[in-house]
Amino acid sequence: MEHELLRQARGHMVRTLDVLQGELGKIHTGRANPSLLETVAVDYYGTPTPLKHVAHVVAPDPDMIMIRPFDRTQIPAIEKAVLGADLGLNPQNDGQVIRVKIPRLSEERRNELVKLVGKRAEEAKIALRNVRRDTREKLDTEKKDGRLGEDDHHRLQKALDDLTAEHVKQVDELVEKKAQEMRTL
Repeated sequence: MEHELLRQARGHMVRTLDVLQGELGKIHTGRANPSLLETVAVDYYGTPTPLKHVAHVVAPDPDMIMIRPFDRTQIPAIEKAVLGADLGLNPQNDGQVIRVKIPRLSEERRNELVKLVGKRAEEAKIALRNVRRDTREKLDTEKKDGRLGEDDHHRLQKALDDLTAEHVKQVDELVEKKAQEMRTL
């Protein structure tokens, strides 16, 4: 059975990876992806509402995102929200749907985004190391208080190091996948 502190550390590390995946999904790669508009909030009758709650967002083509509002009277508000999100996107509507053309990335912009991906990865690795450090301190406290024997302490520290290495490797894989996605366009 896994020790409670290791189970907590695993949970924190998994959440860190989830946050990283969300952050990487928001980074524009030149390919249409509905997650690019995930942070857009529409002024829906005076209330800021996530775009996905007022419209169906799909990417039918690699260079196009289509937004189909549930209520067509909200088309101007959705357009305004997309423009106001400062994503560098220009929405166009035909009265039924809003089409957002995703521009091709310049080499310079692509390099900037690769650096941003690297920065997000380093932040995730730091978060993983912080979880390891905090869990290590708790393990040391348990050992000092006599609730944990010497052998168990070393075994748990080794398991914690292995867990951290496993999650750091997953961060590297996510980043490599994102960088590959950016290079293939």
